[in-house]
Amino acid sequence: MFESVLSFIESHKSFVLTTHDSPDADGLGAELVMASILKNAGKDVKIINSSPIPEYLQFLITEKKQEIDVWDPDRHKPFVKSSVILVLDTSEEIHLGTVREALKLSKENFIIDHHEPKPISKLTGFIDSAASSTSELTIELACLTGTELDPQTATAAYAGIVLDTGFFAYPKTTERTFKAAIKTLEWGAAPNRIYRQLMENSSCAAVLLQRQALSNLEFLSGKRIALIILKKEDFEISGAEFEDVENIVNIPLKAREVEVSLLLKEKGSGEVFCSLRSKGKVNVSKIAQNFGGGGHVTAAGFRSVSNLDETVKNLLDCVESRLNM
Repeated sequence: MFESVLSFIESHKSFVLTTHDSPDADGLGAELVMASILKNAGKDVKIINSSPIPEYLQFLITEKKQEIDVWDPDRHKPFVKSSVILVLDTSEEIHLGTVREALKLSKENFIIDHHEPKPISKLTGFIDSAASSTSELTIELACLTGTELDPQTATAAYAGIVLDTGFFAYPKTTERTFKAAIKTLEWGAAPNRIYRQLMENSSCAAVLLQRQALSNLEFLSGKRIALIILKKEDFEISGAEFEDVENIVNIPLKAREVEVSLLLKEKGSGEVFCSLRSKGKVNVSKIAQNFGGGGHVTAAGFRSVSNLDETVKNLLDCVESRLNM
């Protein structure tokens, strides 16, 4: 299954690993696992992302901070020019942020991803959209290559799996997923500690942001659509950071009538980010692709090029049309 990946690894000596802008647990876990695989094979490796690791994921890299860098053209260009780039957890250039500049400098680019492929994607490589996460794929690759992971890397990979599967609840959770998770436990991942860090470690401001979100919650289309809009002032009122929106989009899915949950977040700069969740009847990945984003059947997102009001209208029209198909 991994023939193309193994061939790519064998063909090169020096690698840059990167993931989508605003790295999440799956992108980070996949990067760290791949770094271990490549080092085990005697390769030179640097992890370079467009932006720093979010605060809520800092516990995953306490022993690896020196291995993960933020793109700096002046410092990194020489290494990139003599290397190939391995993009993890996305197949879209547009989601790479400032590190996209590096793609034009490297010898070759290759992706490992588990999202629904987009026909217009310019990046090529290995995509297995049946996998629950890219961390799952890289753990399988580690097993195949005989790479033993240290506890810190195993912890990051486990976090990537559980967040991308909703703690083993989403449709892509399979026997493969549990086998990969068990391997991380054998290598030192501690599920209870990871759960507490991910789910019971929010600031009071983040909890207040949930209050703001629920006060803005609307049920539309016969309660089949849940809509939450978080404006700039909601972040100011709660004192929360933009990254504190994690998991809010999932809350309305607790209602039996809701088929699709939508969360629109307005940054201080006016940019609008959209998170979409579905119980399965509606493929939200297809909807996100209409707006330049992507994801999975039940979980997707995009960054809007329109203002907040236009985005709400266009997104609702699209979701309603899908619900009525």
